[in-house]
Amino acid sequence: METKLCGIKLKNPTVLASGILGTSKSLLARVIGNGAGAVTIKSISFEAREGHKNPTVIAFEGGMMNAVGYSNFGVAGALKEFVNLNELEAPIFASVIGTEAEDFVKVVEGLKGLDFAAIEIPLSCPHTPGFGTLAGQDTPEKTFEITKAVVKKTKKPVFIKLSPNTKNIGEVAKAAEKAGASAITAVNTMGPGMVINIEAKKPVLDFKVGGVSGPALKPVAVRCVYDVYESVKIPIIGAGGVLTGKDAVEMMMAGATAVGIGSGIYYRGIDIFREVCSEISEWVEKNGYKNLKELVGVAHE
Repeated sequence: METKLCGIKLKNPTVLASGILGTSKSLLARVIGNGAGAVTIKSISFEAREGHKNPTVIAFEGGMMNAVGYSNFGVAGALKEFVNLNELEAPIFASVIGTEAEDFVKVVEGLKGLDFAAIEIPLSCPHTPGFGTLAGQDTPEKTFEITKAVVKKTKKPVFIKLSPNTKNIGEVAKAAEKAGASAITAVNTMGPGMVINIEAKKPVLDFKVGGVSGPALKPVAVRCVYDVYESVKIPIIGAGGVLTGKDAVEMMMAGATAVGIGSGIYYRGIDIFREVCSEISEWVEKNGYKNLKELVGVAHE
């Protein structure tokens, strides 16, 4: 089950996705204790952000929807919370947000004293004005600009997290690769979507719209991973609706080296990482594969 991602050793291919249980060092340790191969912190901006008002996360019949609004304690808070990360028994990935290239650079430089194994850059938020797809960051030109600026300022691997809404995700992934990205995370939530409370006669989320995740996202995420794999040579972290070992195998067959898990925690609990790994192992053994590397991209053959 051991996996190498951009030279980083993971005890297994599961990665805690950003935004879920990544707000403190103690929560990261708890997720690692429940089997995660690596963990990603909740996204950090330079200044602290309050985010949107509750309700910010809801479940519906096809999955989940959120409009958290990137609430976080900023670089100053991160410097206090995420000290001595090398004490934890798995790699920790930072998630850095901004609106323009210089914003991302400020955060990356502000966090450089912390023991993060890699930096993830989400260019893909569907529900927070000024961030991601609503700001046009998912174009090849903007992706190249932001990726290049960040790569210049850090020696750590840089993962670019893309949107499933992107018209040609392969071209955007190519731009990130050309600018020096070490890996692609595919994908963030899709949408925005909306659920209306017909008794209250108004949208359920306070922000009205939100990013769609969970089972509803999985077929789109698998297709995105497939398209990115056909377009770049750098590794892919496949994320979106992974609830079971078979879901993870599907992601790997599409081209993912590692698999992000987020909303799955809602459905199966925090030990989903251990359970998914057990299910992957059982499937691999039953189907005659020697290791996980043999799975990656086989759907393209």
